[in-house]
Amino acid sequence: MNAGSRTRSERAREPVSEIGVSASGIPHLHELVERTIEPMGYELVDVEFGQRGLLRIVIDSPAGIRVEDCEQVSRQLSHLFTVENIDYDRLEISSPGLDRPLRQPRDFVRFASNRITLRLRQPFQGRRNFEGILTVEDEGRFGLELVEPENNTPRKPGAGRPAAKRAGAARKAVKPGEQEAPVTVRKLIFSLDEVERARLVPIVKF
Repeated sequence: MNAGSRTRSERAREPVSEIGVSASGIPHLHELVERTIEPMGYELVDVEFGQRGLLRIVIDSPAGIRVEDCEQVSRQLSHLFTVENIDYDRLEISSPGLDRPLRQPRDFVRFASNRITLRLRQPFQGRRNFEGILTVEDEGRFGLELVEPENNTPRKPGAGRPAAKRAGAARKAVKPGEQEAPVTVRKLIFSLDEVERARLVPIVKF
């Protein structure tokens, strides 16, 4: 859930959907925001520049994000950006939502065993989009456990692309009278520089 947002004049407004260009490639700004909010108990998820002068800061914390948290961070960053002469027209502070993006290595470690969607920079076996259970592997790499029909025929992987390995076969539970269908569990092993984007799959409990 997006917790809230603030303008430069400290007026609360409704959070907008994800737009604009990620500012993660601007080390100074990203580092500046991170260094400021971490002592306050918040984690920086992303910094984005949007349309019409929007500067969007996405934050998180183990306890979650409330509107009050967004207001507190907004006040602190508004003062900081004035001192640092950061050019923007509107400042928005929000929580990452149920489909939280995963960007830093710590994000992938923290959300291991959760279901995520993953988009690779380069196709693997003719695909760039995958969904599965996130795992932590050796040597700073990560894995995505995929469950697919056994009769799927793997396509030839391209050179220099992430390695996918078969992690074993399992059988899914079936109801009485149904035919048992075997499934193949595969694991896609990847490094973060091969990832274009990754997000948690929203799990809504009623």
